[in-house]
Amino acid sequence: MKNIIEYIWIDGYGNLRSKTRIIESYYEISKYDSCSNWNYDGSSTNQADGSDSEVILKPRAIFSDPFREKSSKLLLCDTYLPNMDPHPTNTRSKAIETFNRVKGLKPMFGIEQEFFISKNGKPIGFIDEMGNTIEPKAQGNYYCGIGGDNATERELVEEAFQNCLKAGLSVTGMNSEVAPSQWEIQICDYGIDVCDQLYIMRYILDRTFEKKGYSINIEPKPIKGDWNGSGCHVNFSTDLMRQNNGYDVIKEAISKLSKRHEYHMKRYGEGNDERMTGEHETASYDKFSFGVANRGASIRIPRSTLDENKGYFEDRRPASNMDPYVVCALLFETSCL
Repeated sequence: MKNIIEYIWIDGYGNLRSKTRIIESYYEISKYDSCSNWNYDGSSTNQADGSDSEVILKPRAIFSDPFREKSSKLLLCDTYLPNMDPHPTNTRSKAIETFNRVKGLKPMFGIEQEFFISKNGKPIGFIDEMGNTIEPKAQGNYYCGIGGDNATERELVEEAFQNCLKAGLSVTGMNSEVAPSQWEIQICDYGIDVCDQLYIMRYILDRTFEKKGYSINIEPKPIKGDWNGSGCHVNFSTDLMRQNNGYDVIKEAISKLSKRHEYHMKRYGEGNDERMTGEHETASYDKFSFGVANRGASIRIPRSTLDENKGYFEDRRPASNMDPYVVCALLFETSCL
């Protein structure tokens, strides 16, 4: 039978790319290691020189393809040099090394991906039918809003959400956010798996939106002025934090994070300083803070964690364009190693 496999990877700009391959077999392919390595022209993706342009794709995770028939798959790959050393832009391999340094902690990440629906680089809630920039009504009615005036392109986002479910992603919810055409989808899983899934979710969003000429915009501050930006908050816990008296482990982790704040901020997303101004439910870019139920802090401790003396905490610093391999591995490293 013919299996239609979409090879997906991250380019030298941090964007997603993909191309299609037919793999013939006697059975429907369901495991990533049933797919062979492939290659592409790295000189066109900011990952190689034209005189030696091949970059190797190595399959790492496989998902159902919601855009094609049953025997089709989405195949997430990471990138390698011809000698099979990880490519310098391959942050996944480095994350694997970090997670493998300590076994048995079962790090869980709940990631809140905020984004705008964009056309020609501009969020569609801020342009008219002619493409001219407009100023919509002020914030207030959009967050979890209903009705066409408050929830822009709900049907399209709902379709993308359903496509994520069809692909087998561990999405846990969605809602409109505080600005027109701004939305959030949440996803939760363990370790490297949630990082893989976040990239596939971004891929599915873009593929769903492209049929209307739209794209996903994950710039931290696409609209200047008195508007919220977009973050990618990470809710984090380990097995020890989820056990009785786990709050003590959480407090120790937060203390460690406070000492590496500057180091984290430099790796939490490009342009994040424009979003983290201390306003619009953000902490200051330069100062570390934490608090219970405080959405203006660097780290928010849910009230349920305090009440139950165990649970998780939320790192509100990562930008919407963050690399989950970098951020999740760094959060694990600082908190647990």
